[in-house]
Amino acid sequence: MTELISRADLLAAIEAGEVTVVDALGGEYWARQHLPGAIPLVAADVRTRAAELLPTRDAAIVTYCSNPACPNSQQVAQLLTDLGYTNVRKYREGIEDWVAAGLPVESALPAAS
Repeated sequence: MTELISRADLLAAIEAGEVTVVDALGGEYWARQHLPGAIPLVAADVRTRAAELLPTRDAAIVTYCSNPACPNSQQVAQLLTDLGYTNVRKYREGIEDWVAAGLPVESALPAAS
C-alpha cells in the first residue's frame, strides 16, 4: 500500500513547491477543478505518459482522486511505483476533502462571464 499524506502536509508541500500533484481522475473532472498545480494522469495513461510528465523518478509525487472510496489514486500510485518512481504518496481523502476544508482549487475551464 502506498504511503499516505495528510491534507496539512500536502498543502505545505504544494505551497513550498516541493511536490508534483497528480490528479488520477483526469479528463473533465480535472478540467472542472483540481488541486493547485495538479497534472492529470489516469491509470490507463501511466505507462505511456509518465516519463514525459514526471521525468524525475525520485521527485516527490502525490496522487489523489475524489475520496477514500475512489481507487484511481492507488492505481496510479502503484503503476508509478512499478515503473521505478521512488517517492510516491497518496492523498487518500481526495479533492472532496480538500474542497470541504475551503482550500483553493484551479480550473482549466474558461471563467463564466
